[in-house]
Amino acid sequence: MASAQDIRRRIKSVKNTQQITKAMKMVAAAKLRRAQESVVSARPFATKIKEVLGRVAAASAGASHPLLEVREVKKTCYVVISADRGLCGGFNANVLRKASNAIKDPKSSAIVGVGRKSRDFFNRRGYEMAASFVGLGENIQFFQAKEIAKFVIDKYIAGDFDEVYLVFSEFVNVLTQRPVAVKLLPVESPADESKGPKVEYIFEPSAEAVLADLLPTYVETTVFRAMLEAKAGEQGARMTAMDSATKNAKDMINKLTLSLNRARQAAITKEISEIVGGAAALE
Repeated sequence: MASAQDIRRRIKSVKNTQQITKAMKMVAAAKLRRAQESVVSARPFATKIKEVLGRVAAASAGASHPLLEVREVKKTCYVVISADRGLCGGFNANVLRKASNAIKDPKSSAIVGVGRKSRDFFNRRGYEMAASFVGLGENIQFFQAKEIAKFVIDKYIAGDFDEVYLVFSEFVNVLTQRPVAVKLLPVESPADESKGPKVEYIFEPSAEAVLADLLPTYVETTVFRAMLEAKAGEQGARMTAMDSATKNAKDMINKLTLSLNRARQAAITKEISEIVGGAAALE
């Protein structure tokens, strides 16, 4: 049985850890509110631009653009969005597992790692790293998404990639983050837009010019929304993980305190027995 001094030392260590996890939970909760507001604000715009793109693409049948070009798939790029740090439960593991399952042929695949966990995971396993974007901070900005989108768009137009998939964790609520993989390039028109009455559009200066502006904006917006979803999911997962760690620390402190009381009681009983034994020997 451990001595009372050892148990006190362990209780002090666990209490220090509990204070850290409690503080991290509060920080994550504050960041989650901001991240959740950003996601809620970005979703309507992302949904609407997808609808507009579908209507314009359906009305401009015959118009061509490099981002709409479908070709034989020889090289596939996966943009995998993870966190820069750990201590957020299974958040990173789930999205990395989703990406690993989505990759059909590692030899004909390239990875764009967004976040240190994504970059390090695929680097260690010998995947081809086309690029990495790390240290993006807690407040995701649109110019960061534009930089990532520009990289994959340029590579796709150049023919280095034939398909581009976006793998990220979709924010559902504080307790639930759903890893998803969506095709980013070539841009596909929403299936719903082929239904219903067709609308005639007048394009100025041309349908190709409109698509040339609309398609890159759609890609940038999709990447930006995915990054916001991932950031909100990360903070939700971290808050939940730190809350669980704080409760576990409290349970451990209770058990250690009980063990300390037993150790003290055993020491007192031993001292009493020694005193009684010594007194009996003197009689």
